[in-house]
Amino acid sequence: MLRPDKKYSVYDLRQLKGKCCLIYVQVKSPEEAAAAEAAGIDLMSCSFDTPASQARLPLLVAAAPKSFISAATPHGLASYFCKKTSMILMSLGSGSGCDTQFLFSDDILQDYDERIPRHAKAYRNFRKEYQQLQNERLAAFAEYAEDVKSGRFPEASQAVAMDEAAFKAAVEAIERIDHA
Repeated sequence: MLRPDKKYSVYDLRQLKGKCCLIYVQVKSPEEAAAAEAAGIDLMSCSFDTPASQARLPLLVAAAPKSFISAATPHGLASYFCKKTSMILMSLGSGSGCDTQFLFSDDILQDYDERIPRHAKAYRNFRKEYQQLQNERLAAFAEYAEDVKSGRFPEASQAVAMDEAAFKAAVEAIERIDHA
């Protein structure tokens, strides 16, 4: 029933209520959005979205009042509410009894130094990877600087060569301009 290329309307989401649990992720970059789509994530919101797109959000909410509620309540109570309402309930730490499971990409990717929130689960440690990348950047820049200082860079293979006759012609043309 779920189609990855489908943009769900409020009607579509209401038709899915009680039939499946949609997977929802808040992403923060186009790369994360592409990865979420490729991984089969059902719903995503984008913190990097354009101002024009963000301006449309209040219109969507006004057109579909009481369609969504973010559940931050205990599991049993969230499950009870989900069964008693036609609203789409999103679970952010409320267990598996809601219509969607919601996490931030920062939590899934552990993209910060703080403790992971109780409601979240980290599937990768991007902070560690980013620190490793930064260490590699530092090392590469330091090696480059040292090579320049010691004369190891540039080598002949990194310099653009010029045919001797073309060089002489260029120098003669420049000198004619200087003496004019």
